[in-house]
Amino acid sequence: MVSKIDASTLDLEDRVVEINRVTKVVKGGRNLRFNALVVVGDRNGHVGMGTGKAQEVPEAIRKAVEDAKNNLINVPTVEATIPHEVLGVHGGGRVMLRPAVAGSGVSAGGPVRAILELAGIEDISSKSLGSSSAINMVRATLDGIEQLRRAEEVAKLRGKSVDELLN
Repeated sequence: MVSKIDASTLDLEDRVVEINRVTKVVKGGRNLRFNALVVVGDRNGHVGMGTGKAQEVPEAIRKAVEDAKNNLINVPTVEATIPHEVLGVHGGGRVMLRPAVAGSGVSAGGPVRAILELAGIEDISSKSLGSSSAINMVRATLDGIEQLRRAEEVAKLRGKSVDELLN
């Protein structure tokens, strides 16, 4: 059901969420590498997440941006917020997303805020319920976003009109 989005036609903005230093101990000593977690979005309903690993930070970020561009998803919005409440889960991370009234802004922390802002959502309330690791929170948020459905989609699936569904 998830369709492939062509990143070359979109004006994407990227945000580095986290950079980790990773060390592997080998016979000759330690191998030092960097792991980058990046979120990209066009602030108009498209967002993606990617990771990259390299011996230098800029190279890790470049790889993560490329990965994120290949993993773009559509975000259904209704008047600058989400259509309904949802709970996204990934591993030990759980993120609850709730629609908010116009003008309330993005009530979210760190990694979740990066995704929601780059997706173009202006009014939303969120709560992290499980693991606070950045990658689990980002993936749980994306899981929640993938679960979102517009009223038109649900009405079509049930074989009803939107008015019947909402009343």
